[in-house]
Formats: sequence, C-alpha cells, structure tokens
Amino acid sequence: MRRNSILFVIAVLALAGLSTALFVQQRQGQLALQEARAREDATHRRYESAIDDIAAIQDSLNAITFGEGENDLSSSGVSAESRLSPNRADDALARVATLRSGIERTRERIVELEARLEKSGKRVSGLERMVAQLKTGLASKEAMVAQLSVQVDSLHTEVGTLTATVVTQDSTLEERRRELGTVFYIVGSRKDLLKNGAAVAKGGVLGLGKTLDASGQVDETTFKPIDTDQETVIPISASKVRVLSAQPISSYRLEPVAGGYQLRILDTHEFRKVRHLVVLTA
Repeated sequence: MRRNSILFVIAVLALAGLSTALFVQQRQGQLALQEARAREDATHRRYESAIDDIAAIQDSLNAITFGEGENDLSSSGVSAESRLSPNRADDALARVATLRSGIERTRERIVELEARLEKSGKRVSGLERMVAQLKTGLASKEAMVAQLSVQVDSLHTEVGTLTATVVTQDSTLEERRRELGTVFYIVGSRKDLLKNGAAVAKGGVLGLGKTLDASGQVDETTFKPIDTDQETVIPISASKVRVLSAQPISSYRLEPVAGGYQLRILDTHEFRKVRHLVVLTA
C-alpha cells in the first residue's frame, strides 16, 4: 500500500511538471506570436510611411514648374522677358532662385527617406525603384534649372547692356532737345550793343540819323541762353524796349510790367527760327 502511495505522488508531480512545461511553452509561443505580429505591423507602418513620403516628394517635384510645359524653360514666362526691363530681369533671377530652393529641399527629403529605409533594415525592391525614379526626376529638374539659369544670366546681361544704351540715348535726345529749344538773347543799351558787336548802325547822312540793327555777328559768350521749352518769359528792366533781331512779330509780345517790360514768347516754333535775340533798351 505504501509503495502505491509513493508511485501516485510521483505520478502527480510528473504530471504537474509536464503541465507547467506545456504552459510555459504555450506562453512563450504566444509572446513570440505577439512579437512577430508587432514586427509585421511596424514594417507595414514603415512601408506606408515610405509610400506617403514618396508621394509627397513626387508632389514637390511636380510643383517645380518651368512654364506652360516642362520643356518650355520659361519659368512662368521668362521668354516674355525679351520685352526687356531691369525689373523683369530681376524677377526672372528671383524665380530661378526659388526653383533652386525647391530642388534643394526635395533633395534633402530624398536623402532623409533613404536613411530611414536603410536604418529599418528592410530592402523592398518596389520602394527602391520608386526612390530611384524620384532621383531621376530630381536630376531632370536640376538640368532644366541649369539651362534656365544660363538663359536668365544672358538675359540679365542683355538688360544691363540695353539699359546703358537707353540711358545714353535718352541723354543724347535730351541734349538734342535742349539744343533745339535754346535761344540766346542779349539785352542792352545802344552803346553796349555796338560795343560787343551785337548791333550795327546803318543809314543816315554824314554820321547822322543812323538806325540800329542786329549785326548778325554773334559772340555767344556775351549772350544768355534760355530753354524755350521750359521758359517763355524774358524780364527786361527798362523804360523803352525794341527788338532788333528778326524774330517774327507774331511769335512774341512785349508786355509792360512793374519796373519795365517782359518779352513773352507766344509761338516757340516760329520764335526759334531766329536763334539769337537782340533787344535794345533806353
């Protein structure tokens, strides 16, 4: 009887040990399954994240536009810059700088994506092909921006040259306008006008009764200039005034004012037909 009791106890202990071993093994299996599922979920999340990143980077590349068509290389109308102006050329340079910044940001995102995929230790051929396509698209955009930069640099140089030419032409035109609009005048007494040669005495008998007339011999250093495009009135401080030169009478008027007279030009075109005005005062 005692022997049977011992065998029973041994059997119970063996069964308990076996049950414990089976429980531990089952628990370990469950934990391993949970870990596998967790790894699978993490891998799936990384894959989805990579897909989202690739889509976002592709959108960034698509946003780097060069005009109506990808081969237009006009940077939203840089070709229109042929209607040259300094401001438009500067705008074109600013747009190229913006394109370069966009490309640089895209390059950084691709590098970050590759580093993240490499760190995960999972190499998925589909993802690698998509990243390679991103790199190809980026390289294409970089080449196009490089060509565009050359065009814009050439444009900027052309604008500078044209601007200098326009400034020179404007200066020349202004000089020509001032030249055409300027009349030289002298106001003086009989003695002064005879002395500097602006007037000459004509007619008379034995030196008497001679009349004064413009000599036509002009020393412009003794005359004053007036730009008739800017000024049309010459003040004259005298009690008596007479115009000796041959300006058409209808082109001007002598007006009495306080302290003398003023000569008002009425028709600049006709008045300027005689370039030198000689006025006698008394």
